[in-house]
Amino acid sequence: MDFRLKDSRPIWQQLAEQLRRRIVTGVYAPGGRFPPVRELAAEAGVNPNTMQRALTQLESEGLLVTNRTAGRCVTEEASVIEGTRERLAGELADEFAEDMGMLGYSRSEAAAFLTRERE
Repeated sequence: MDFRLKDSRPIWQQLAEQLRRRIVTGVYAPGGRFPPVRELAAEAGVNPNTMQRALTQLESEGLLVTNRTAGRCVTEEASVIEGTRERLAGELADEFAEDMGMLGYSRSEAAAFLTRERE
């Protein structure tokens, strides 16, 4: 799975965001072993220190746990994963509503726009 990096924000934040999405969508299963820093860094084409910073962020959010013998694993706590999923969905909804507001739509009109049939 490719990483998509832009110059608009710090790379480590973009990496953390993309890895967070992979966790909440099940690409990395709860309780499963997480790929090593160097492997992820090579996949993303970034310095391992940059990837380490992203993983440290995910650990602070409780999405990753470190086991001295097994390395990093995705949390098994479904509530942490679901809470993160809901927060991400809320951020997307707020961004959509804001963008639609710039086009002159109210929040209710924006919500209706999502459910109507389009060609």
